[in-house]
Amino acid sequence: MLFGNGRFPAKTPQFCPMNAIRETNFNLPGQTAFYRGKVRDVYTVGNRLVMVASDRISAFDHILPRAIPHKGAVLNQIAAHFLSATRDICPNWLLATPDPNVAIGRRCEPLRVEMVIRGYLAGHAARTYASGLRTLCGVSLPEGLRENDQFPTPLITPTTKAEEGHDEDISREEILARGIVAEADYLQMEAYTRALFQRGTEMAARQGLILVDTKYEFGKIGDEIVLMDEIHTPDSSRYFYAEGYAERQAAGERQRQLSKEFVREWLIANGFQGKDGQKMPEMPDAFVQEITDRYVELYEKVTGLPFVKDQSEDPLARIEKALLTAL
Repeated sequence: MLFGNGRFPAKTPQFCPMNAIRETNFNLPGQTAFYRGKVRDVYTVGNRLVMVASDRISAFDHILPRAIPHKGAVLNQIAAHFLSATRDICPNWLLATPDPNVAIGRRCEPLRVEMVIRGYLAGHAARTYASGLRTLCGVSLPEGLRENDQFPTPLITPTTKAEEGHDEDISREEILARGIVAEADYLQMEAYTRALFQRGTEMAARQGLILVDTKYEFGKIGDEIVLMDEIHTPDSSRYFYAEGYAERQAAGERQRQLSKEFVREWLIANGFQGKDGQKMPEMPDAFVQEITDRYVELYEKVTGLPFVKDQSEDPLARIEKALLTAL
């Protein structure tokens, strides 16, 4: 499989279900810019951003060659749910969601740091810990932890927001020393991050879940710091089932989780971690269906709402009509 700059797969003849949205190429009234991200297609219309959540899926900073039916709608609707539920904590960019796959919001100037916060030793933090390191992004990790143990207090482990290639771990001290973000802005981002994580933790607990770790992206509109993009979705967050968590930890068993980590684990098992020279494995239909099922499960479990699958024969026409009406 060939990839353009290792970021976006070349066109392939692989099967893609009719209702899976691989990409969009709209020409919207007043459109001045377009950017295709890993997952979202972003249109600039005046001082607004139009984000269309495609069904692309990424892991290890690579976009996988198969689109996942309904993934974009799950992503977009979970994000809207949590953005609405956290407006009292932090102002955010979202103005409207005129379609299950579409979010329209205020255009912000991005701050080039992603605020990753971890309540448990899982994922990247667990792999770092297993390698023998006891610091992550300048933050000390306690001795004697096992994978998926809870930290005494949540840890903020930021990364730089890369335009191309991999995001990179970075310490708070280096962020400030390099002037990537002004100190006052960074302190505000830290405060928002902890408050948002606490709210997300409380909302997850009401649904029988544990919010393990997540990330937040911020931007500025004038002097105001604004929460951007999406929050508490399976693309940015990891959840464990609360029931049986303590028993599984005590027994040294794997935790039941709702996240994208199982996709990363499948890729690792098939010899791919996004490193040079590694070939992206082919994704069988059964695994694509499993990803869809897990995303839908996460939506329903996290929000407590039923997920309605779109059955339209032409989802792109549906999205375009909704956009033209909204704009």
